Amino acid sequence: MENQEKDNFWLWIGALIVGTVVLVVLFKARENEVSGWQSGAAQEAAKEVDAQIAKQKTK
Repeated sequence: MENQEKDNFWLWIGALIVGTVVLVVLFKARENEVSGWQSGAAQEAAKEVDAQIAKQKTK
């Protein structure tokens, strides 16, 4: 019986690790969606900053 309990222990630990990884991936995807990264807002902002830096270097 003790062997079965030990096997269940590692099964629970593995399930906890997998569940944590899945939650982190889901929350990160949600964060990227809310921040506008996938909609292109961040890329447009980065292009604008690069253009301003280039403009300042030419002055």
